[in-house]
Amino acid sequence: MRVLLTAINAKYIHSNLAVYSLKASAREFEGQVELAEFTINHRTDLIFGEIYRRKPDLLLFSCYIWNRKEVLEIAENIRKVLPDTVIWAGGPEVSWDAELFLRENPQFDGVMIGEGERTFYRLLRYYEGYFAARGSGESDGSAAELPVGSQEAQDLSVTGAARTCAGQSRDGDGFPAVYGDVPDIDRTLEEIPGIAWRAPLIRQNPPALPERTLDALPFVYQDLRRFENRIIYYESSRGCPFSCSYCLSSLEKTVRFRSPELVKKELAFFLEHRVRQVKFVDRTFNCSHSHAADIWRFLLEHDNGVTNFHFEISADLLTEEELALLAEMRPGLVQLEIGVQTVNPESLAAIRRTALFEKIAAHVRRIAAAHNIHQHLDLIAGLPFEGYESFGRSFDAVYTLRPQELQLGFLKVLRGSEMHRRAEEYGILFRSEPPYEVLQTRWISCEELLRLKEIEEMLEVYYNSHQFDRTIGELEREFDRPFALYEALALFYRAREKDQRGQCSYTRMQRLELLREFAHETLQQNGFGSAAEAALEKAEAGQKEKTGTKDVPERACAQDRAEDVPEKTCAQDRAEDVPEKMCAQDRAEDVPEKMCAQDSAAGAAGQEDRMLRYDRLLIQDLYLRENAKTRPVWAEGQEPQKDRIIGFYQEEERTRHWLPHYQGRTWKQLMKMTHLEYAGEGKWLLFDYARRDPLDYAAAVTEVLVQPE
Repeated sequence: MRVLLTAINAKYIHSNLAVYSLKASAREFEGQVELAEFTINHRTDLIFGEIYRRKPDLLLFSCYIWNRKEVLEIAENIRKVLPDTVIWAGGPEVSWDAELFLRENPQFDGVMIGEGERTFYRLLRYYEGYFAARGSGESDGSAAELPVGSQEAQDLSVTGAARTCAGQSRDGDGFPAVYGDVPDIDRTLEEIPGIAWRAPLIRQNPPALPERTLDALPFVYQDLRRFENRIIYYESSRGCPFSCSYCLSSLEKTVRFRSPELVKKELAFFLEHRVRQVKFVDRTFNCSHSHAADIWRFLLEHDNGVTNFHFEISADLLTEEELALLAEMRPGLVQLEIGVQTVNPESLAAIRRTALFEKIAAHVRRIAAAHNIHQHLDLIAGLPFEGYESFGRSFDAVYTLRPQELQLGFLKVLRGSEMHRRAEEYGILFRSEPPYEVLQTRWISCEELLRLKEIEEMLEVYYNSHQFDRTIGELEREFDRPFALYEALALFYRAREKDQRGQCSYTRMQRLELLREFAHETLQQNGFGSAAEAALEKAEAGQKEKTGTKDVPERACAQDRAEDVPEKTCAQDRAEDVPEKMCAQDRAEDVPEKMCAQDSAAGAAGQEDRMLRYDRLLIQDLYLRENAKTRPVWAEGQEPQKDRIIGFYQEEERTRHWLPHYQGRTWKQLMKMTHLEYAGEGKWLLFDYARRDPLDYAAAVTEVLVQPE
């Protein structure tokens, strides 16, 4: 019997814990069960060819919203060329209504529902006899039953009763005895709980009981060679105590834990092998305070200085003991994912979440104060009772907490969830195909959700990447709220991309150039209203020109159309008697003093030209990530300061005052391994790439003294 467990992951760095756990739960079939992992970036022809060449007798797919389309296509084609292969599916994307899935997808013979380890093992016991009988000619080829009384059944009855694993006491399924007696062999599929199958009519058995203790499940990572450069997924609990209406985890009310002793033993294995990251898949890791504190204390005491552990938690549940433990962690040892979703009280009630934002915010700030833990906070757009403006308020509230990552997600109306059942009530329209993302609701229009998609992109590029932190921090001062900044950025990009939306791909340097242009325009526009309004007016003006009589290139800025004016010169600045960088707001005698863009952040830049200040901040952002070999054409060159820079490094080679950890390096090597940048007003910044912030990976920056020429 040849069995193939197939996973199609979202990314290469991901691994599919489900298929590894299934394989490990059936070690008695070692040598018969193989794994095949791919990603959605692989061509379906490649995946199809790999499966076909293995010619499995039993083929099983792990199905999720990100791979459903590929799984259906591949299974359909395998059915055509390997008609004798039995094809099954499992996972959250097919478990919600297995009978409907089988009716809609005749290429599948069956579906595993719910927790699969015990079910998979019993399926293997059944199909071992089934394929043996089919090979001997005793079966008619249907998957209905194994002939009772056949020699194969008698042989399997004996071997099934004798099977053991790793010296443990096992029940008839090969698991530690938990539920009592079970049959030594499943002669028919009707005896296996938690499945739906064709016989030939579609039938479904009652659900399988979940494992009472996760200690019964095997540890799947004895051999780490398959997981090199990939994330290790680990579970210490199953189930969720909460009932969030959009989440399938809410359907399982019981929470079960792996014993702390066993968890510590397995975590010690990861620490010993110095794996890069272990991501706990527990739905709410700290729902048991004793469990969470015990494990966090173990990690604190056994930190190897390398491994990072990721946990999804409810921040409002954190206790004083847990907060104290987190405060002691090595920077980078732990990262936390916290689902805020919204701060709208009506929306929270509709999705059955009771967490108070004030408590979440207090704990997030307290954790942030130690600057040792990466915090990832989530928001969901498209929830009931949350309109565009309401979402903007939720965005502002979470943004001001300054998490290392703020994920702007969109409601997914998952089949089987309460949200799916109430979609019509809420006026929720959503995509028919995975990931079933919201299109509009009674409270937010499709156009507004599309605008939030553009804002999400700006958030990813300019906030979550941490590649432009200094410039973005300064730009926030130009707007009355964070949401307005990203709204204006999105409109700025839209005005430039227009019909090429979705086809533009930018390098980091191009993103930096665009942010510079946006910053300069923002300074010029602030006297006439919000930057967001100005960007929208500009976008609308561009659309009118596109359909009007003026023969002007679509992407040309109004200021740039005069033939005798340089492309980047602003129209306001063309008057002969006006300095080029003077803003138009500042020319009219009747404009109030406070409307001047230069005064909007009074005292922040002193007497320094504010446009030049943004240019210097952009250069600092450039070097925070890497010792860039090239500088933008508009950047101040370092040639005038070359002798002072060389002099600094030569002095550093002698004294090691600022770079003591570079012992043995010459001054020329120091120049290549660090960067020295003039920041204006006599200030010099030294970027040290050997020392980086473990939370955002930015180079350490020190203000240093440089001798005058």
